[in-house]
Amino acid sequence: MTNPVLITLYGIKNCDSVKKARSWLDAQPIVYAFHDYRVEGLSAELLEIFVEQLGIDAILNQRSTSWRQLDDAQKQNLTAEKAQQLILSNPTLLKRPIVAIGEQLLVGFNPDTYTKAL
Repeated sequence: MTNPVLITLYGIKNCDSVKKARSWLDAQPIVYAFHDYRVEGLSAELLEIFVEQLGIDAILNQRSTSWRQLDDAQKQNLTAEKAQQLILSNPTLLKRPIVAIGEQLLVGFNPDTYTKAL
C-alpha cells in the first residue's frame, strides 16, 4: 500500500512511545520511513524545521532521563538557541515521536490525532 503523502517517524527505536506509534502505523498499514536519531543523527536543519513549526517548548522533553542527567548549569538561563544546542548534542532530549505527514508535524503518539492527520 502506498500513501499519497510522505510520512516519516522520528525517534529512537527503544522508546515506548515510538514503539506504540510504529505498531499503530504498521497495523493500518501505513507506509512510512523511520528515522532513528541514534543511528542517523539529527541535523541542525531538521531541528530548525521542528522548532519553527512546533516551537522549542513543544519539542524539548524536560521530563526525560536525558534532561535529568544534564548539570544545573546547562539547564539554567535556557534560551531557544541554548536548547537547540543541547538537543543537537543529545537528540534524546527531543520529545518522541515526532511524525511528519507531508508538511504537517505531530509530537507524541495519539491514535486519534494520527487518524485525523492521515
